[in-house]
Amino acid sequence: MQIYPRDCPVVQGHSVDISESGISAMLREEVSVGAVVRLEFTLALGKVDVLAVVRHRNAFRYGLQFVETSSGEDVVARTCRQLLVESSLWGCPSSPIPPLG
Repeated sequence: MQIYPRDCPVVQGHSVDISESGISAMLREEVSVGAVVRLEFTLALGKVDVLAVVRHRNAFRYGLQFVETSSGEDVVARTCRQLLVESSLWGCPSSPIPPLG
């Protein structure tokens, strides 16, 4: 994932969690809480390019709220729905665990 703050060079990061309203990420560089940034990342269903606001920070973990998602809204929504289905299948004790590979 790449984060483009307005006042410093591109910051590389790794996503931790995602929802239709935002994403959390681990960043090596500091980004100011309240800053509007452009995010670029790739999900299994496609590339996403969105604007987000840095809402909180805890050490190296940042919470980013999407504020404009027109280009990536569909990809994020479909990915979140797919993850929800997969997690409910895995969370069900009666569901068999699929083989690796």
